[in-house]
Amino acid sequence: MNNPPAKTTPDTQNAPDGIKPDAKSDISHRLYEDVLALLLGTMVVSLGVMLYSESVLVTGSTAGAALLIEHATGFGFGAVFFVINLPFYWLALKRMGKAFTIKTFIAVGLVSGFSKLMPMWIDFSMLNPIFAAIAGGALMGIGLLMLFRHRAGLGGINILALYLQEYSGIRAGYFQLAVDLVILACAFLVLPFDKVLLSILGAVVLNMIIALNHRPGRYLAAR
Repeated sequence: MNNPPAKTTPDTQNAPDGIKPDAKSDISHRLYEDVLALLLGTMVVSLGVMLYSESVLVTGSTAGAALLIEHATGFGFGAVFFVINLPFYWLALKRMGKAFTIKTFIAVGLVSGFSKLMPMWIDFSMLNPIFAAIAGGALMGIGLLMLFRHRAGLGGINILALYLQEYSGIRAGYFQLAVDLVILACAFLVLPFDKVLLSILGAVVLNMIIALNHRPGRYLAAR
């Protein structure tokens, strides 16, 4: 006996090959899954940030831009970072939805808190800067990937990258890599040459992880 055909909706008409139209309901994230992803994802990102901090490296996105402005003008990082992110949060609310925006606000707060607590939990007596650049970039990329897959981000360029991937087909990782390289190029005016080169290496690692793993159709979950 044949099952009746499933109803077709705008969300399921473009489902990738091999995915049943009604599979969306089978892979919805539950609340506890989102909570765990936000906690673990931000913790992994914070560990990567600590590796960068200990090795005097810089990252990209709005955090990197805010750091450069702070060094160049003397304005505090917190205020600059807040102002830079304002238009991106508006974009998240208008285009990515309330749930995404709320989870992103929470994720930003968790990274801020974990970054302050990390030095109390772990210490490095020796840290090779090359290892820090690669491992730190990888940790941040993996943490961001966890957040992306649960419809969250870390503000700023992350929001714009996800929006462009969803509505324009531009890979989030490649777009972030381009923006990060521009920011890191400006870091040559602030940091030693070798530190900037290592920071660029870390940015490549971070964004390649996202580009290779966060592809439309590879991972589906209810929005």
